[in-house]
Amino acid sequence: MIPRVHKRGTRTIGLLYYLYGPGTHEEHTDPHLVAAWDSLAPDPGRDPDATYADLQQLLDQPVEAAGGRRGKPHVWHLSVRTAPEDPVLTDEQWGEIARRMVAATGIAPAGDDAGCRWAAVRHADDHIHIIATLSREDGRTPRLNNDAARAQAEARLIEAEYGLRRLNVGDGTAARRPTSAERHKATREKRERTPREELRETVRRAVAGTETEGEFFERLAAAGLLVRRRVAPSGDLLGYTVALTDDRNKDGEPVFYSGSKLAPDLSLPRLRGRWSRTETTVESAEEQAPVGLRPVDAGPAGARRRAAEAVWQAVLVVDQDVDSLVAGQLVGAGEVLDALAKTSAAHTRRQLRDAAWAFERATRSHVRAAAGHDRALRRAARELAHGGPALGRGEDGATTAMVIDMVFFLVTAAAHWHARKGHEQQAAAAREAAGHLRAAYRQAASYPLGVLHERGRRLAPLLQQRQAAVVRAALPPEMAEQVLGEAAWPALAATLADAQTAGHDPARLLADAAGRRELDTADSIAEVLVWRLRRMADLPADTTSLPQAGSRSTLPSRGPATAPAQRSDQRGNAR
Repeated sequence: MIPRVHKRGTRTIGLLYYLYGPGTHEEHTDPHLVAAWDSLAPDPGRDPDATYADLQQLLDQPVEAAGGRRGKPHVWHLSVRTAPEDPVLTDEQWGEIARRMVAATGIAPAGDDAGCRWAAVRHADDHIHIIATLSREDGRTPRLNNDAARAQAEARLIEAEYGLRRLNVGDGTAARRPTSAERHKATREKRERTPREELRETVRRAVAGTETEGEFFERLAAAGLLVRRRVAPSGDLLGYTVALTDDRNKDGEPVFYSGSKLAPDLSLPRLRGRWSRTETTVESAEEQAPVGLRPVDAGPAGARRRAAEAVWQAVLVVDQDVDSLVAGQLVGAGEVLDALAKTSAAHTRRQLRDAAWAFERATRSHVRAAAGHDRALRRAARELAHGGPALGRGEDGATTAMVIDMVFFLVTAAAHWHARKGHEQQAAAAREAAGHLRAAYRQAASYPLGVLHERGRRLAPLLQQRQAAVVRAALPPEMAEQVLGEAAWPALAATLADAQTAGHDPARLLADAAGRRELDTADSIAEVLVWRLRRMADLPADTTSLPQAGSRSTLPSRGPATAPAQRSDQRGNAR
C-alpha cells in the first residue's frame, strides 16, 4: 500500500472537480464518498441533489471562520493505493483505512472531535483520495509534522492486518516516483517506462566511469538526450536538465527534468563529489592488467577480466563491514552494472539492464561513502564503457560469465549488509538484482561451461583421477565430495588441467580459491571455482581453441551442444 501526500493547494473546489470528474484520461469510474468527518456529508457522486459547492463550503467553513484562505495553501491531499496483485477492497474497508490515515497523520486524531474536516473519495478499485482543509473546528492549525512518514508507518500496519502486499520501509533516499499523469502518458504513448524513468536510466549509464563534467555531458549528447545547462551570471555551471526528444508537453515543447528530480545522487553537486574522488591520472590498461595478461584480453574481454578482479576485491571490502567503505563500494558497483548493461550482448542485455535498474536503489542510503574507496570499481566501469560492446561469444562472451559471477557475489553481499543495517528497500532491491544476475549468468555461462564440460569429459581416465585427488587434497572432505558429484565437475577438472599445463600448482591454487570466501551458499561450488581459478591463474575463459591435455580424442573447433551445462542451469546453478 502506497500513501502519498501531495502538494498543498489553495482551491478546495478545484480538487473536488478532479476527484469527482472523469479523470485526465477518462480513468475515473463511479466517484463517490467512502468516509468523511461527518456521516451526513453530501456526496455529489451518489446524491443527485448534492453539488460540489455544497461539499466545498462545508469543508471550508472552519478555514473561513479562522480567517483563512485568501490564496494561502489550505487544502491537504493524500492518495492511498494498493498493489496490482492485492484483492479489491470494499467501500467499508476503504472507509476504515481513510479514518486511520487522517488519525495517524494528525488531520483528525482518534477521539478528537475538534479535528479538521475531511472526505475520502473513491473513483477506482485500487485507491482513494482524501481531501482535508487545514483548520481545526476549534480554530487551531493541525500539527502535521512528518505526515508523510506517519502515513507510511500506518500503511505498514494496514498491510499486515488486511493481508496486502508488504512494502519495505524507506529511508527517504529513493528516487522520485513517476506521477500518475506521467504513468498515464506513458501508457497512452505505449512506452515501457515513463520518460522520468528512461532519463534516469540513461543518465546513470552516462555517469558510469566518467571522470569529468565535460565527458559526462558528451555522453548525454551521444545518448541522444536534449541537455540544458544552468549557468550563473559569473559563468559557473550550477546544474543541468535533460529531456527525451520525443517527450513533449501540450504546447509541443520538450519536458525537462533536473538531475536531482531523477534521483538524489544524479544532481550536479553529487556527481562532482564522485569526480573529485577520481585520481587525476589513470593507469593505462597495461598498467592495470594482471601480470601475464594475454594480448587476446584487449577490448571487451580484457575490460571484463579486470572488472572481475576489481569486483572481487570489492567483495572482500564489503566483508570487512566498515560502513563508509561498504557504501563507497556499492556506488561503484552500481556504475559497473550500468556499464555492463550498456555493453552487454543481446542474449544477456535484458537481464543485465533489469539488474542495473533494480540495484540502483541499493546504491543509496544515509551512510556516507568514504572518499575514493570506489575508485577501482569506477575505473572498471570506465574500461567496460570504453572497451565497447561484447559480441557474446569467444573470449569476451566467456569473460562476461566470469564478471557476472563476481558481480553476483558482490550484490549478494550488499543485500546482506543492507539487511543488517535495517535498510529494507535497499536489501530488497539488491536481492531483486541478484535474481536478474542469476538469469544473465545462465545465458552467458551456458556455452563456455558446456565446452569446458566436454573437455573435462574427454580427459584421459588417469588424468581425471589425478584431478579428483587434487580436489580431495585441497578441499574439506564434505565439500570435496559435493564438488565431485556436481554436474559442473568435468568443467572444473578441465580447468585444473589447464592450470597445471600453465605451470601452476593446481592443489595450492584450488585451496587458495576455496579459502578466499565461504562457498556454502553457492548453488554450484564447482562452477564458482571454475571462474575463480581461471581468473586467478589468468587462464583463457574461452577454451574452444586450446589443445586438450591428456584427451582421448580431439575437441572439434566449435564446442558441442551444452546439454550438461543446461541441465545444471535448470537446477539453478548460477551461484
